[in-house]
Amino acid sequence: MNHTNSGMKTAKKAPDGQEIRRMLAQNLKRLRELQNVSQLELSAMTGLTHNFINDIENCKKWVSADTLAKLAAALHAQPFQFFLSELTPDEAGGAALGVYREDFVDVFQKVVSDWMNSYLSKKGKK
Repeated sequence: MNHTNSGMKTAKKAPDGQEIRRMLAQNLKRLRELQNVSQLELSAMTGLTHNFINDIENCKKWVSADTLAKLAAALHAQPFQFFLSELTPDEAGGAALGVYREDFVDVFQKVVSDWMNSYLSKKGKK
């Protein structure tokens, strides 16, 4: 029986610690920007210092489970969203793409809500 690689998927190398730290940093920044939240605003929302958030986004600091929970709650995200890799759609599959769809829907709803609140408050002043 000949076992060639034709038709068989090869296992991908698991990310190392530095790659995981980079994933967290990139996804924290992505989720923060999707919510249109500055590092300073995120600091106020979580009770973490601005410098600490900056250090996380620059791969200088790591987070505890409690810190990850604070960040996830403030950014309306699930903890696993901080560890999504940069996969192509074929590699990611439908489940991972669903997360990005949820990000889009959340941001879209926030923009519409903010616009409606702004519009209604201006209309009420007339």
